[in-house]
Amino acid sequence: MTTDIKARVTEQTPTRLERIKANTREDHQQIDDLVMAMKPFDSRENYGRFLALQYCFHAVMKPLYHADDLNALIPGLSERSRFDSVCADLGDLGLATPRDHSGTSAPLTGPGRLGWLYVCEGSNLGAAFLLKAAARLDLNDGFGARHLAGHDEGRGKHWRQFVEQLNGLVLNADEEIAVQQGAHDAFGFFHNLVITDRKVAA
Repeated sequence: MTTDIKARVTEQTPTRLERIKANTREDHQQIDDLVMAMKPFDSRENYGRFLALQYCFHAVMKPLYHADDLNALIPGLSERSRFDSVCADLGDLGLATPRDHSGTSAPLTGPGRLGWLYVCEGSNLGAAFLLKAAARLDLNDGFGARHLAGHDEGRGKHWRQFVEQLNGLVLNADEEIAVQQGAHDAFGFFHNLVITDRKVAA
């Protein structure tokens, strides 16, 4: 009987990723609303603005994907970076490299980086809808929208591998808090990018 009770409790305990998702649901929805308000797929001009935001975000994420300590914790992490794909998309459309005017950046050390990776990897999982929308502008995973492409093994499988790796890490209470804060900070960083873009566009 005791074993059964322990099993039920374990089943009901949220995983690390589930806790992050629950704690950042409002952040995520706000970003989705702001991006859609840009109408990125109404024209190539609007898409170019969206791509500039993606460049700024993935540029600050690049050092995290290539950090030796994080790759030791999450094997294959460096191969997940989409920065080069964003750069190729800019080149496809003949757009200049954007400047990041947010005034902030991703942390280069500490467990908070895991929260940033959660946000970045999660955005790729949801990019399937965006890739379909990009087709209206004659963009695809081989031209202009490379960074929205799914992994060769499939978005779902690629995401589940990341989830298993991140959920499997052993972290103390302070590190757990730092991961949660890192996810909030990553959403906040992208939020500031969108707000800055609005001001510039106005």
